[in-house]
Amino acid sequence: MSLTDHDPDSGLDLIRTGLVDSVQVIYNIFDPSAADRLFPLAQSLGVGLLARVPLDEGSLTGSITEDTQFEPGDFRAFYFRGGRKRQVAERVVRLRQDLGSFPGTLAQIALRFCLSHPAVPSVIPGMRRIANVESNAAASDAGPLPPEILAMLAGHRWERNFYQ
Repeated sequence: MSLTDHDPDSGLDLIRTGLVDSVQVIYNIFDPSAADRLFPLAQSLGVGLLARVPLDEGSLTGSITEDTQFEPGDFRAFYFRGGRKRQVAERVVRLRQDLGSFPGTLAQIALRFCLSHPAVPSVIPGMRRIANVESNAAASDAGPLPPEILAMLAGHRWERNFYQ
């Protein structure tokens, strides 16, 4: 099951029914809200979790700039409409500043963020090229992020809903 209405709390009652074995839920550095209530409940009931959109539709790759153009029909043209590309680019600059010289690409750090939560055994990143697959595998192999990096990343939580 995918909790597609972008409200991680919406699936709480469903998970409590015992009819669900696993759920996909949006979880990333900018939107870690699923960890607030959904993750603890899922863990307590033995419901599996898959973190989807770990790269926030590409913004956590660091490749979205104010000038980014998307191919016709690409969902991201809607997602990043108006001034959203600028907002994302500004947040990514601050995120990179806070990360300093911490090793790994921004995308790898974003994947490691997801995998650092004990409730998340797997992530579902998009992979358009073989290099993306290899980089994502390297992120998984690197293991969880250190506690001090996780604490710093908590400050990058961003309450917004670009899906509307």
